[in-house]
Amino acid sequence: MRLDHLSYAAGPDGLAGTAQRIGKLLGQEFVDGGIHPRFGTRNMTLPLADKTYLEIVEVLDHPASDKAPFGQAVRARSALGGGWLGWVVAVKDIAVVEQRLGREAVKGNRHRPDGTELLWRQIGVNGLISDPQLPFFVQWQSPDELHPSSGATGELSLHALEIAGDPLRVSEWLGEPVESPLEDVKVEWVAPHGTPGVIAAQFQTPSGLVRI
Repeated sequence: MRLDHLSYAAGPDGLAGTAQRIGKLLGQEFVDGGIHPRFGTRNMTLPLADKTYLEIVEVLDHPASDKAPFGQAVRARSALGGGWLGWVVAVKDIAVVEQRLGREAVKGNRHRPDGTELLWRQIGVNGLISDPQLPFFVQWQSPDELHPSSGATGELSLHALEIAGDPLRVSEWLGEPVESPLEDVKVEWVAPHGTPGVIAAQFQTPSGLVRI
């Protein structure tokens, strides 16, 4: 179990505008990740060190976005002005999580602009919707070289996460201590005074530490 990526919902400036704004702060450009046909969303991604990445995601005017929990989550966050949607954990065997949560994972896919298809399975988005401090889980079915973190130069890395929530609650959800997927990331837990979830992320860049 490890941290796979952070998800940020596009704001009023749209997917490209949000990606350009955040990319400028981080000193690197996002790339077009393609459309998630099963979820009614699309994204742009930025590779980070340690096999992680940052995605900006936007809901599409598509029936799937009303039915799929992920599409619903993105739409709701963007409607509030955009911002951090959540964090995502990669697991080697998602069947273990299915058994623990008592439901089945759903298939996910997207085609990059060059036609390359990425495949994975995911579970737990409904948990994130009801309690945004909770991550959801993915198991990648595509080769490692196609993971969105490929191409990372090592100059940009996640330094810390600020999460409004309870580490014990998150550990219960994960089925193991929260330190396991976040062992290389400093986490500042803040008692929620409103909606729980990711408050901010700190990134180490060539120009210094940047907080978003």
